[in-house]
Amino acid sequence: MPTIRRPRALRSGDLVVVTAPSDKLEPGEEPLLARGVAILERMGFRVRVSPMVDPARSRWWASGTPAEQAAELNTLLRDPEVRAIVAHTGGQATMGYLDLIDLEAIRADPKPILGYSDISLLHMALYARTGLVGFHADIVTHGFGSDWYTLGDEARRSELVDLYTRVLTKAEAPGVLPARGVWETWQPGRTQGPLVGGLLNRLVQLQGTPFALPAERFDGAVLFWEELQRPVTRIWNDLHALRLSGVLDRIAGMVVGLPTEVTPYEDGADPVGLRDVVLDVLAQRDIPVLAQVDFGHTSPNLPMPLGVRADVDADNRTLSLIESAVAER
Repeated sequence: MPTIRRPRALRSGDLVVVTAPSDKLEPGEEPLLARGVAILERMGFRVRVSPMVDPARSRWWASGTPAEQAAELNTLLRDPEVRAIVAHTGGQATMGYLDLIDLEAIRADPKPILGYSDISLLHMALYARTGLVGFHADIVTHGFGSDWYTLGDEARRSELVDLYTRVLTKAEAPGVLPARGVWETWQPGRTQGPLVGGLLNRLVQLQGTPFALPAERFDGAVLFWEELQRPVTRIWNDLHALRLSGVLDRIAGMVVGLPTEVTPYEDGADPVGLRDVVLDVLAQRDIPVLAQVDFGHTSPNLPMPLGVRADVDADNRTLSLIESAVAER
C-alpha cells in the first residue's frame, strides 16, 4: 500500500502552470481566466497558461484527445521548473487517460495538483496508486476567476489567498479552516483521520476501475464529498454503493460540501432532502457528520488535501487540517 506522498512546498516566485486536464476553455471565458491567474500571482507565484487552455483547440467536450491530455500532464510532471499544476476547470474527460499518466514522474518529483469536480478522479487515482496528496481546491476560471468574486467579497478573498498560500508553502499544519457561513451538524461527534473524497459520483465511478482506492485506504478516514445536478434519489444510490462496498463501515467521519442543484424527492408528502438521504444510508453508524462546508460548485472552495489528517468537530462545527499538506524542500 503506497504511503502518503506530500508534494514539495512551493516558494515565492515558483512557476505554476494552469492547464486543461479535462474540459476546454469556452469562448468568452478569457476574462475569468485572466482574473484567476491574477489570484495565483497574488499568492506570490509565477504563472504560465498552457497552450491546452485555448478555445481554438478541443476535441468534442474535452481540451484534446486522451493521449494529448496525458502527454501535456506528463510533460508538466517531468519538468523540474514546474512546481504546481492547476486545472482551469473541470469537465468530463479525466477518466479517459488515467492509465496513461507517468506515475514514476510523480514518485520522483511530487507536485501539488489543484482542482475539483472531474479533477477529483485525478486526485483519487493518483492517491491510490502513488500516495500523492492531491488538492481538492478551486479551479482557475470558474473558481479563482468567478466564484471568488461573485460569491465572496475582498475580505474573503484575502482570507483565502492567505490560506492557500500557507497550505502550499508551509510544511506545517494549517489549523482551523475558516468558515464563510454557519456549517451544520447532521450527526454529532468528533473524530480525526485522513481526508479522502471529492465529487461523489466520480468517486463511485472510480471504484469500478483498477484505479479504485483499496478498501483499507478508507480505514479511519474522513470521507468528504460534494455533488451537483443530481436528484437525491441518485445520491441515495451512490451512497448505498459505498455502503455495499464496505466504505461506510470503515470511515471515522463524513464532511458534506455545499450541494449544487441537488433536487429533493417530492411525492405529495414531506420532501426528502439531502440530509434525510445521508442519515438514512448511514443508519446506525455513529460517526460525526459535518455539512454545508465551504467546498463544491457554488462556493469559493476551501482546500481539502487528500491523505492529510483532519479534525472534524461536528458538535462545534469546525474542520481543521492537523498535518502539513506539503513537505520541506
